[in-house]
Amino acid sequence: MIDVLEAGEARTVTISQVYPSAIEDVWDACTNPERIPRWFLPVSGDLRLGGRYALTGNASGTITSCDPPRAFDATWEFGDAVTWIELRLTPEPGGAGTRFALTHVAHVDDRWEQFGPGAVGVGWDLGVLGLAGHFGSAAVVDPSEGPAWLASEEGRSFVVLSSRGWCDANVAAGADPDGARAAAERTTVAYGAG
Repeated sequence: MIDVLEAGEARTVTISQVYPSAIEDVWDACTNPERIPRWFLPVSGDLRLGGRYALTGNASGTITSCDPPRAFDATWEFGDAVTWIELRLTPEPGGAGTRFALTHVAHVDDRWEQFGPGAVGVGWDLGVLGLAGHFGSAAVVDPSEGPAWLASEEGRSFVVLSSRGWCDANVAAGADPDGARAAAERTTVAYGAG
């Protein structure tokens, strides 16, 4: 999707998944600093409105809005780039779980041109996979095992398929197919699967 912000053109990447848990449990998994590392990355900081957070080895930012247990927005600061994330949780009809929907908004810049939506999309696919594992098991994920899994055949295959999926979405949104494929290949390499 293409958005025009006051500061220029932006793209949105949205990922959605239904989890077989109540909205309060999904909210807790996404906002509790003791649970976040069980499926994503170790987090530090002040996880409340206006607070700053940092994900070990990844992004940091500021929580800009919070509506428990349904939504929060935050900046996503990685390197010298500032983008935005928006998390929305909604109960599924009939008590069939909770829909997790995350939108990542980024300015169109050299990074977008180089990697396309897969730059953030592949990472969020990995996060959604981790959260599914968290709800499907009582086991705690050891963050040190993440790089080993990404280097495995299964992990590399996941990244390749995710990157291809984001390439297809990019083309469906109007991107030049050759440019989208080249961006997807660079993303795959950046995630260590190329």
